[in-house]
Amino acid sequence: MERVELSRGCEAIQIPAGHVVTLPEGLEVFITQALGGSFTVEAPAYGGLFRIAGKDADALGKEPPAAPETLSAENQELDQLVWETLKTCYDPEIPVNIVDLGLIYDMRIAPQPDGNNWIEVKMTLTAQGCGMGFSLAAEARQKLLDLPGVSNANVELVWDPPWNPQMISPEGRQRLGLD
Repeated sequence: MERVELSRGCEAIQIPAGHVVTLPEGLEVFITQALGGSFTVEAPAYGGLFRIAGKDADALGKEPPAAPETLSAENQELDQLVWETLKTCYDPEIPVNIVDLGLIYDMRIAPQPDGNNWIEVKMTLTAQGCGMGFSLAAEARQKLLDLPGVSNANVELVWDPPWNPQMISPEGRQRLGLD
């Protein structure tokens, strides 16, 4: 854990409730996770965990995440880029991305008449009562919209089939120490 004092006020999402709050300048926080371009911080004075988006990294004295790479003949296919982008979305309490957690049930790319693409994703959560579900889906959607050649994206939360730990990838299981 790294101790940091916020250099400015910034928006954060309370974990696990999902409420948006503004953490004030000068607040002491401890970075507990910095994955996928966002930061999970513990703020003892506020009594809990919060997620700070990459766009507010400067408030923590960190660099914002790099912009998505552009597609070219030398670069990967859009399908691969979408999966890699989804792998930059992390549950703020679990150090494993949403793909390796087994939360992504379906991903489809639909070419549009204007030459851009529409991306449809179906994902679930480890628990239906997780307050961060809509925040995770919104983060995934925004990251997909930031990809070159993507004009629209929809990330739908679904509950069937119910998630279970067997859905975690071998990489995720290793990261969590389950194997």
